[in-house]
Amino acid sequence: MRTTSSADPALVVSIHDVAPATLAETRRWLADLDGFGIPGVLLAVPGPWRGTPLADDPETAVLLREAAAAGHEIALHGWCHTAQPSAGSTLRRWSGGFAARGAGEFWTLDEAAARERVEQGRQTLLAAGLNVEGFVPPGYLAGPGARAALAAGGLRYWTSHFFVHDLTDGTRVFAPSVSHRPAIHDGAVSTAPGRPVLERAGELLIWGYSRLLPRPGAPLRLALHPDDLHRPGLREVTLRAIERALGSGARALTYGRLLDLRAQDAAARPAAAAR
Repeated sequence: MRTTSSADPALVVSIHDVAPATLAETRRWLADLDGFGIPGVLLAVPGPWRGTPLADDPETAVLLREAAAAGHEIALHGWCHTAQPSAGSTLRRWSGGFAARGAGEFWTLDEAAARERVEQGRQTLLAAGLNVEGFVPPGYLAGPGARAALAAGGLRYWTSHFFVHDLTDGTRVFAPSVSHRPAIHDGAVSTAPGRPVLERAGELLIWGYSRLLPRPGAPLRLALHPDDLHRPGLREVTLRAIERALGSGARALTYGRLLDLRAQDAAARPAAAAR
Protein backbone atom coordinates (compact mmCIF):
# COMPACT_ATOMS: atom_id res chain seq x y z
CA MET A 1 0.00 0.00 0.00
CA ARG A 2 1.35 3.43 -0.98
CA THR A 3 1.98 5.84 1.88
CA THR A 4 0.29 9.22 1.62
CA SER A 5 2.68 12.18 1.49
CA SER A 6 2.24 15.94 1.86
CA ALA A 7 3.48 16.18 -1.74
CA ASP A 8 0.43 14.31 -3.03
CA PRO A 9 -2.49 16.32 -4.46
CA ALA A 10 -4.67 17.48 -1.58
CA LEU A 11 -8.02 19.22 -1.15
CA VAL A 12 -8.98 21.20 1.95
CA VAL A 13 -12.65 22.21 2.15
CA SER A 14 -13.61 24.79 4.78
CA ILE A 15 -17.05 25.95 5.88
CA HIS A 16 -16.78 29.60 6.84
CA ASP A 17 -18.83 31.74 9.21
CA VAL A 18 -20.13 28.93 11.40
CA ALA A 19 -22.31 30.55 14.07
CA PRO A 20 -25.81 30.32 15.54
CA ALA A 21 -27.07 32.62 12.78
CA THR A 22 -25.85 30.20 10.08
CA LEU A 23 -26.76 26.90 11.73
CA ALA A 24 -29.07 25.75 8.92
CA GLU A 25 -26.52 26.56 6.20
CA THR A 26 -23.74 24.86 8.16
CA ARG A 27 -25.86 21.71 8.43
CA ARG A 28 -26.45 21.78 4.66
CA TRP A 29 -22.77 22.07 3.78
CA LEU A 30 -21.84 19.44 6.35
CA ALA A 31 -24.37 17.04 4.85
CA ASP A 32 -22.77 17.62 1.43
CA LEU A 33 -19.27 16.87 2.76
CA ASP A 34 -20.55 13.80 4.60
CA GLY A 35 -22.13 12.69 1.33
CA PHE A 36 -18.67 12.65 -0.23
CA GLY A 37 -17.26 10.97 2.87
CA ILE A 38 -14.65 13.69 3.35
CA PRO A 39 -13.59 15.82 6.33
CA GLY A 40 -13.92 19.58 6.35
CA VAL A 41 -12.74 22.47 8.50
CA LEU A 42 -15.50 24.40 10.27
CA LEU A 43 -14.54 28.01 10.92
CA ALA A 44 -16.39 29.03 14.07
CA VAL A 45 -17.29 32.62 14.98
CA PRO A 46 -17.86 32.43 18.76
CA GLY A 47 -18.77 36.06 19.41
CA PRO A 48 -21.90 38.14 18.71
CA TRP A 49 -22.07 38.00 14.91
CA ARG A 50 -25.49 38.44 13.25
CA GLY A 51 -27.15 37.98 16.62
CA THR A 52 -26.73 35.26 19.26
CA PRO A 53 -23.17 34.37 20.36
CA LEU A 54 -22.10 30.74 20.60
CA ALA A 55 -22.12 30.75 24.41
CA ASP A 56 -25.89 31.37 24.34
CA ASP A 57 -26.74 28.74 21.72
CA PRO A 58 -26.34 25.12 22.88
CA GLU A 59 -27.63 23.76 19.57
CA THR A 60 -24.69 25.18 17.62
CA ALA A 61 -22.25 23.92 20.24
CA VAL A 62 -23.73 20.42 19.92
CA LEU A 63 -23.37 20.55 16.13
CA LEU A 64 -19.71 21.52 16.43
CA ARG A 65 -18.97 18.77 18.94
CA GLU A 66 -20.71 16.19 16.76
CA ALA A 67 -18.79 17.39 13.71
CA ALA A 68 -15.47 17.17 15.55
CA ALA A 69 -16.31 13.65 16.75
CA ALA A 70 -17.07 12.67 13.15
CA GLY A 71 -13.60 13.75 11.96
CA HIS A 72 -14.18 17.36 10.93
CA GLU A 73 -11.81 19.99 12.27
CA ILE A 74 -12.90 23.10 14.17
CA ALA A 75 -10.90 26.31 13.77
CA LEU A 76 -11.32 29.78 15.24
CA HIS A 77 -12.63 32.36 12.74
CA GLY A 78 -12.15 35.60 14.61
CA TRP A 79 -14.30 36.76 17.50
CA CYS A 80 -17.11 38.85 15.96
CA HIS A 81 -16.15 38.72 12.24
CA THR A 82 -16.53 42.48 11.97
CA ALA A 83 -13.95 45.15 11.12
CA GLN A 84 -13.12 47.57 13.93
CA PRO A 85 -13.83 51.11 12.64
CA SER A 86 -11.70 52.90 15.25
CA ALA A 87 -8.58 50.74 14.95
CA GLY A 88 -5.60 51.23 12.65
CA SER A 89 -4.77 53.86 10.06
CA THR A 90 -7.27 55.21 7.54
CA LEU A 91 -5.40 53.52 4.70
CA ARG A 92 -5.42 50.15 6.48
CA ARG A 93 -9.12 50.46 7.30
CA TRP A 94 -9.87 51.37 3.67
CA SER A 95 -7.84 48.51 2.23
CA GLY A 96 -9.40 46.01 4.64
CA GLY A 97 -12.88 47.25 3.79
CA PHE A 98 -12.20 46.84 0.09
CA ALA A 99 -10.72 43.35 0.46
CA ALA A 100 -13.07 41.89 3.06
CA ARG A 101 -16.22 44.04 2.79
CA GLY A 102 -16.42 44.85 6.47
CA ALA A 103 -15.25 41.47 7.77
CA GLY A 104 -11.54 42.23 8.28
CA GLU A 105 -11.67 42.09 12.07
CA PHE A 106 -7.95 41.33 12.55
CA TRP A 107 -6.56 43.62 9.86
CA THR A 108 -6.23 46.76 11.98
CA LEU A 109 -5.86 45.47 15.55
CA ASP A 110 -2.68 45.94 17.55
CA GLU A 111 -1.03 42.93 19.17
CA ALA A 112 -2.70 43.30 22.57
CA ALA A 113 -6.20 43.65 21.12
CA ALA A 114 -5.67 40.76 18.72
CA ARG A 115 -4.36 38.51 21.49
CA GLU A 116 -7.35 39.35 23.69
CA ARG A 117 -9.85 38.43 20.94
CA VAL A 118 -8.06 35.22 20.04
CA GLU A 119 -7.98 34.13 23.66
CA GLN A 120 -11.60 35.11 24.19
CA GLY A 121 -12.59 33.03 21.19
CA ARG A 122 -10.52 30.03 22.29
CA GLN A 123 -11.95 30.12 25.80
CA THR A 124 -15.52 30.33 24.48
CA LEU A 125 -14.94 27.31 22.26
CA LEU A 126 -13.21 25.47 25.08
CA ALA A 127 -16.23 26.09 27.33
CA ALA A 128 -18.34 24.50 24.58
CA GLY A 129 -16.13 21.41 24.66
CA LEU A 130 -13.97 22.34 21.67
CA ASN A 131 -10.18 22.66 21.76
CA VAL A 132 -8.95 24.38 18.58
CA GLU A 133 -5.44 24.52 17.13
CA GLY A 134 -5.98 26.76 14.12
CA PHE A 135 -7.03 30.31 13.30
CA VAL A 136 -8.45 31.62 10.03
CA PRO A 137 -8.88 35.41 10.16
CA PRO A 138 -12.09 36.75 8.60
CA GLY A 139 -11.35 37.76 5.03
CA TYR A 140 -7.96 36.03 5.44
CA LEU A 141 -6.67 39.38 6.68
CA ALA A 142 -4.21 39.43 9.59
CA GLY A 143 -2.33 42.67 10.15
CA PRO A 144 1.07 42.98 11.85
CA GLY A 145 -0.48 43.08 15.31
CA ALA A 146 -2.54 39.97 14.69
CA ARG A 147 0.42 38.09 13.22
CA ALA A 148 2.54 38.94 16.27
CA ALA A 149 -0.25 37.80 18.59
CA LEU A 150 -0.65 34.52 16.70
CA ALA A 151 3.08 33.81 16.74
CA ALA A 152 3.05 33.98 20.54
CA GLY A 153 -0.42 32.59 21.14
CA GLY A 154 0.11 28.83 21.33
CA LEU A 155 -1.91 27.88 18.25
CA ARG A 156 -0.60 25.44 15.66
CA TYR A 157 -1.43 27.31 12.45
CA TRP A 158 -3.19 30.19 10.79
CA THR A 159 -4.13 30.68 7.15
CA SER A 160 -3.92 33.57 4.74
CA HIS A 161 -5.36 33.66 1.24
CA PHE A 162 -2.46 31.80 -0.37
CA PHE A 163 -0.70 30.02 2.51
CA VAL A 164 -1.15 27.79 5.52
CA HIS A 165 1.26 29.19 8.12
CA ASP A 166 2.79 26.68 10.55
CA LEU A 167 3.17 28.49 13.87
CA THR A 168 5.32 25.73 15.37
CA ASP A 169 8.30 26.38 13.10
CA GLY A 170 7.49 29.59 11.20
CA THR A 171 7.23 27.90 7.80
CA ARG A 172 4.31 28.02 5.38
CA VAL A 173 2.64 25.84 2.75
CA PHE A 174 1.53 27.33 -0.56
CA ALA A 175 -2.18 26.50 -0.76
CA PRO A 176 -4.40 28.97 -2.65
CA SER A 177 -7.96 29.37 -1.44
CA VAL A 178 -10.83 29.96 -3.84
CA SER A 179 -14.45 30.84 -3.19
CA HIS A 180 -17.40 32.42 -4.92
CA ARG A 181 -16.97 35.65 -2.92
CA PRO A 182 -20.57 36.76 -3.52
CA ALA A 183 -21.47 40.42 -3.12
CA ILE A 184 -22.29 41.12 0.50
CA HIS A 185 -23.91 44.24 1.90
CA ASP A 186 -24.35 44.74 5.64
CA GLY A 187 -24.08 41.05 6.32
CA ALA A 188 -26.78 40.03 3.86
CA VAL A 189 -26.76 38.65 0.35
CA SER A 190 -26.93 41.45 -2.18
CA THR A 191 -30.04 41.69 -4.31
CA ALA A 192 -28.47 44.08 -6.80
CA PRO A 193 -29.34 43.65 -10.49
CA GLY A 194 -25.76 42.50 -11.19
CA ARG A 195 -26.08 39.48 -8.98
CA PRO A 196 -26.41 36.91 -11.81
CA VAL A 197 -23.16 38.21 -13.31
CA LEU A 198 -21.41 37.80 -9.96
CA GLU A 199 -22.84 34.32 -9.61
CA ARG A 200 -21.53 33.32 -13.01
CA ALA A 201 -18.10 34.78 -12.25
CA GLY A 202 -18.01 32.77 -9.02
CA GLU A 203 -18.97 29.60 -10.85
CA LEU A 204 -16.24 30.09 -13.45
CA LEU A 205 -13.64 30.80 -10.76
CA ILE A 206 -14.41 27.65 -8.79
CA TRP A 207 -14.63 25.47 -11.87
CA GLY A 208 -11.46 26.84 -13.41
CA TYR A 209 -9.38 26.31 -10.30
CA SER A 210 -10.75 22.83 -9.78
CA ARG A 211 -9.39 21.95 -13.23
CA LEU A 212 -5.95 23.43 -12.56
CA LEU A 213 -5.54 22.33 -8.97
CA PRO A 214 -4.86 20.45 -6.81
CA ARG A 215 -1.43 19.39 -7.94
CA PRO A 216 1.49 17.81 -6.08
CA GLY A 217 2.80 20.18 -3.44
CA ALA A 218 0.04 22.79 -3.86
CA PRO A 219 -3.18 21.83 -2.08
CA LEU A 220 -6.42 23.36 -3.29
CA ARG A 221 -8.54 25.07 -0.64
CA LEU A 222 -12.24 25.50 -1.33
CA ALA A 223 -14.00 28.01 0.93
CA LEU A 224 -17.74 27.50 1.38
CA HIS A 225 -19.86 30.33 2.78
CA PRO A 226 -23.39 30.20 4.18
CA ASP A 227 -24.64 32.84 1.76
CA ASP A 228 -23.48 30.73 -1.21
CA LEU A 229 -26.46 28.48 -0.54
CA HIS A 230 -28.86 31.32 -1.28
CA ARG A 231 -27.61 31.77 -4.84
CA PRO A 232 -28.79 29.54 -7.68
CA GLY A 233 -26.04 27.39 -9.12
CA LEU A 234 -23.27 28.06 -6.60
CA ARG A 235 -23.83 24.96 -4.50
CA GLU A 236 -24.04 22.74 -7.56
CA VAL A 237 -20.82 24.00 -9.13
CA THR A 238 -19.04 23.62 -5.79
CA LEU A 239 -20.13 20.00 -5.47
CA ARG A 240 -18.97 19.28 -9.02
CA ALA A 241 -15.62 20.93 -8.26
CA ILE A 242 -15.14 18.71 -5.21
CA GLU A 243 -16.14 15.71 -7.27
CA ARG A 244 -13.63 16.63 -9.97
CA ALA A 245 -10.79 17.13 -7.47
CA LEU A 246 -11.46 13.80 -5.78
CA GLY A 247 -11.80 12.10 -9.14
CA SER A 248 -8.39 13.43 -10.18
CA GLY A 249 -6.79 11.65 -7.24
CA ALA A 250 -6.76 14.41 -4.62
CA ARG A 251 -7.12 13.40 -1.01
CA ALA A 252 -9.38 15.52 1.21
CA LEU A 253 -7.53 16.69 4.32
CA THR A 254 -8.02 19.05 7.22
CA TYR A 255 -5.38 21.69 7.93
CA GLY A 256 -4.19 19.69 10.90
CA ARG A 257 -3.79 16.53 8.86
CA LEU A 258 -1.99 18.46 6.11
CA LEU A 259 0.57 19.65 8.64
CA ASP A 260 0.81 16.16 10.16
CA LEU A 261 1.81 14.72 6.79
CA ARG A 262 4.29 17.52 6.24
CA ALA A 263 5.92 16.83 9.61
CA GLN A 264 6.05 13.10 8.87
CA ASP A 265 7.76 13.75 5.55
CA ALA A 266 10.32 16.05 7.19
CA ALA A 267 11.11 13.43 9.82
CA ALA A 268 11.45 10.69 7.21
CA ARG A 269 13.95 12.57 5.01
CA PRO A 270 17.03 12.21 7.29
CA ALA A 271 16.32 8.50 7.76
CA ALA A 272 16.00 7.98 4.02
CA ALA A 273 19.22 9.90 3.37
CA ALA A 274 21.10 7.76 5.88
CA ARG A 275 20.21 4.51 4.17
